[in-house]
Amino acid sequence: MRTLREELEEQERKILSPFATLSSMTKGRRIPEEECPLRPAFQHDRDRIIHSKSFRRLKHKTQVFLAPTGDHYRTRLTHTLEVSQIARTIAKSLRLNEDLTEAIALGHDLGHTPFGHAGEETLNELIPGGFNHADQGLRVVDLLEKDGEGLNLTFEVRDGILKHSKGKGEILCEDPSLMATTLEGQVVRIADIIAYINHDLDDAIRGGVISPEDIPKDCLKILGDTHSKRINRMVTDIVFETLKAGGGKLSISEEVLGAIWSLREFLWERVYENETVHADFHKASKILRELYQYFMDHPIEFLRLLDKPELYDSLERCVCDFLAGMTDRYAFNLYEKTFLPLPWMIV
Repeated sequence: MRTLREELEEQERKILSPFATLSSMTKGRRIPEEECPLRPAFQHDRDRIIHSKSFRRLKHKTQVFLAPTGDHYRTRLTHTLEVSQIARTIAKSLRLNEDLTEAIALGHDLGHTPFGHAGEETLNELIPGGFNHADQGLRVVDLLEKDGEGLNLTFEVRDGILKHSKGKGEILCEDPSLMATTLEGQVVRIADIIAYINHDLDDAIRGGVISPEDIPKDCLKILGDTHSKRINRMVTDIVFETLKAGGGKLSISEEVLGAIWSLREFLWERVYENETVHADFHKASKILRELYQYFMDHPIEFLRLLDKPELYDSLERCVCDFLAGMTDRYAFNLYEKTFLPLPWMIV
């Protein structure tokens, strides 16, 4: 008698595009394990990510604005959810594997530091060999989660997490060494860009860093004058251009691609490198630098904080993992506890 998982896998074979990644054809896990009788492999991975501690911590990690007090600013968690929604819309329209797409999307930023990219840049300067949040994301799911056991995710999800990051690089990557091996992973990469350039624009307006009138007029003309219209235009263009090209490679019209480039350059110039925004990031960087040096100088105290009998890697690497996993507020509180005098309590 077939399991429910096998029936779902059969449905995938009947419904999905020939360019989709079938759950039954996964390259497997780092550590072989018995398959779930209910869930196909990628659905199982998605569930593991959602239930992980590192996923929950995303709710208190900076997206762009440091520890915002307003209720409507994005955090790293809400960014992740928006990426997932956009990626699933594209994947469903192209008849790709939604479970794989969602798993990669939900896990793509698990390696992010507190204080957003300022935290990443700081750790990159401090740690021998450098630091990258995509590499750290793989380290989180392979080693750090579940007290060192890791989540034991499939190759395809791990590959998508590792290959999602683009920085200021190409929007549609053509370099095979930088591209996810699955079309679903490539969808998450472009969905990440669509999500952040739209919601960061929205948050920058909300925060008074820019005004709606500052947005380049040519971008508004091509993409639309509202948050919803811009996302819809980008997603629709990608879906129809990809289908027009045969469905095996993500495509986007030159007009929309040019508008996305312009909007991203505008955000870098006016928001990400804005002096007001950067002033707080310099302070956040100071917190991470001083905590790093303190733990390097006090390894016994660091071990006590980790609640471990011994280090699982070099001291530098363990301190890096600890700092990268912090939420903004945990970093603030630990810095205060470590370096600032506490009020003397008299009963």
